[in-house]
Amino acid sequence: MTKEFDLGALLAERGAERYELHSKYLNHQLPRMLHTIGFDKVYERAEGAHFWDADGNDHLDMLAGFGVMGLGRHHPVVRKALHDVLDASLADLTRFDCQPLPGLLAEKLLTYSPHLDRVFFGNSGTEAVETALKFARYVTGKPRILYCDHAFHGLTTGSLSVNGEDGFRDGFAPLLPDTAVPLGDLDALARELKKGDVAALIVEPIQGKGVHEAPPSYLRAAQQLLHKHKALLIADEVQTGLGRTGDFYAYQHEEGVEPDLVCVAKALSGGYVPVGATLGKDWIFKKVYSSMDRVLVHSASFGSNAQAMTAGLAVLSVMENEQIVANARATGEQLKSRLAALIDKYELLADVRGRGLMIGIEFGRPKSLKLRSRWTMLQAARKGLFAQMVVVPLLQRHRILTQVSGDHLEVIKLIPPLIIGEQDVDRFVDAFTAVMDDAHSGGGLMWDFSKTLVKQAVANR
Repeated sequence: MTKEFDLGALLAERGAERYELHSKYLNHQLPRMLHTIGFDKVYERAEGAHFWDADGNDHLDMLAGFGVMGLGRHHPVVRKALHDVLDASLADLTRFDCQPLPGLLAEKLLTYSPHLDRVFFGNSGTEAVETALKFARYVTGKPRILYCDHAFHGLTTGSLSVNGEDGFRDGFAPLLPDTAVPLGDLDALARELKKGDVAALIVEPIQGKGVHEAPPSYLRAAQQLLHKHKALLIADEVQTGLGRTGDFYAYQHEEGVEPDLVCVAKALSGGYVPVGATLGKDWIFKKVYSSMDRVLVHSASFGSNAQAMTAGLAVLSVMENEQIVANARATGEQLKSRLAALIDKYELLADVRGRGLMIGIEFGRPKSLKLRSRWTMLQAARKGLFAQMVVVPLLQRHRILTQVSGDHLEVIKLIPPLIIGEQDVDRFVDAFTAVMDDAHSGGGLMWDFSKTLVKQAVANR
């Protein structure tokens, strides 16, 4: 007799093998990296902005699954909605009908995007970007996409072509005919547009890598230049959208900006069901889907599935009812201002920037000789080691999960769940202050740990 599947029994029996299973069957470098920096924890459960390890210790999540957990983990409204849709036994993904949930989610999303008209649903942020790139190239009849230095738009082939980090691109050529321009450089944008082959500029209003914001008025001026040359503006809001920066979209911080295409994902999932969306103007969709013969010219097998659409609808409902965007704005300002007040106290702390609950903490070369010599040692081994040296004790000593904002950067990016409050801000600032005190003491566990990081960096060369 075949034994019935029992998830609880399976996890109880095999859960302790988690790191061995990853080493043997998945990306073998992940457990190796986690062991090296002391992040090889065993987490048992999670709720809201916290999760608990096997010993029952709670951890504050300041990473939100790289922005996926906008509402925190296991929000009861989203969870109930997903139970409801499973219990409804809907006739989902028949491919030859029109279910109501995709239309309802599109309608709701578009209320936050009054200048946009239609939505394509896929399964991820990189797929939302791929859709935007395809649509822009098709409707303009031009091959080239412009992107900004240090941009991150995903890792599939099309989105990789507009990735500003060589470390991700190396070894995967040839990619699409795309060109990088500096964020905020309108002259560079104009020079590329004059060549006549540019379909669009894709831009993060606030770059995830390094947490760099587009300069004031840049997006509006870029939009005008693009339209003058019959090219499109694509706003990648995969990480910055859905309230992260204190407005529903980050581009809304600048008056008069109306992107032709907008990409969202991550937080729209509620942390449960992968979903991505590409929002666009009516004429773009009508040109792509110009006849019944082209009805499936761009589609996704799992796009618009009932569970993903339900998660999205529940997320937007929670955002309205619990005033999530307002909380992100207020709590983010509180956290940012309290961290910025520490700059004069710590010579290793160079800058605090960002909007809402997307904050970058940058470290820089200190003035005092003793600290400067240790900083130089770390920089010689590998740029970015000091930031990692801060991240590790935040987790190991204070049970706060953070991460650096990109390879070879001395920047920690804070992107916590948008539901955090004053108590969580207090906890993080107190922990960060303690870590910085240790770093500036000239001794302590941080600098001892730096030897491990330096040794690992040298070994990887």
